[in-house]
Amino acid sequence: MAQHRHRRRRPSLTLLRWSLALVAVVAGVVAVLAEPRTVAPAAADAPPAPVVEAAGTAAAGGPAPVSVAVPAVGLTSSLVPIGVDPAGALVPPADYDQAGWFGAGVTPGEVGPAVLAGHVDSRSGPAVFFRLEEVAVGDDVLVGRADGSTLTFRATRVAEYPKTAFGTAEVYGPTVDPQLRLITCGGEFDRSRRSYTDNVVVFATLVT
Repeated sequence: MAQHRHRRRRPSLTLLRWSLALVAVVAGVVAVLAEPRTVAPAAADAPPAPVVEAAGTAAAGGPAPVSVAVPAVGLTSSLVPIGVDPAGALVPPADYDQAGWFGAGVTPGEVGPAVLAGHVDSRSGPAVFFRLEEVAVGDDVLVGRADGSTLTFRATRVAEYPKTAFGTAEVYGPTVDPQLRLITCGGEFDRSRRSYTDNVVVFATLVT
């Protein structure tokens, strides 16, 4: 079950987190993946990456998103399209300070849940979505588009899901209006498994 955030937590700069829960949408399937903390393969008993059905469909059109910002927490990044590997797993941006948009999914501003994802940290420090867990209901999420326009989404919910029980229907289910999902890792870092235990998801709805 999702755990809703009722108060903000101060970021811990001593716990450097760089695992990322990413989303792969291929032929109607979404996979939430966790990267290992080191270059070694993840331990055999690491939490399984949940594979779930997604209601989202490929984008019908609209200007591509080129940037994202959440002024309330000082988050700002350009956006690059994220593709998938031969196994259907979403490939994260190579730059840990760079957020990505799943370009084969819903385009921000179109009806449905558009998906943005970013690293939470790296071995050298906080990454692009390090403060995502601090976003509060009512905070604005600004998405810049290739045509020079800016969409304003408003955070309606911040949830944390165990990776072993990801909230598929809540995160990827169909919507009647344009929405946004920002996803990264959260929870405790399990050193024995070299993976974070949870995913943090910010839900936002288009307001202008």
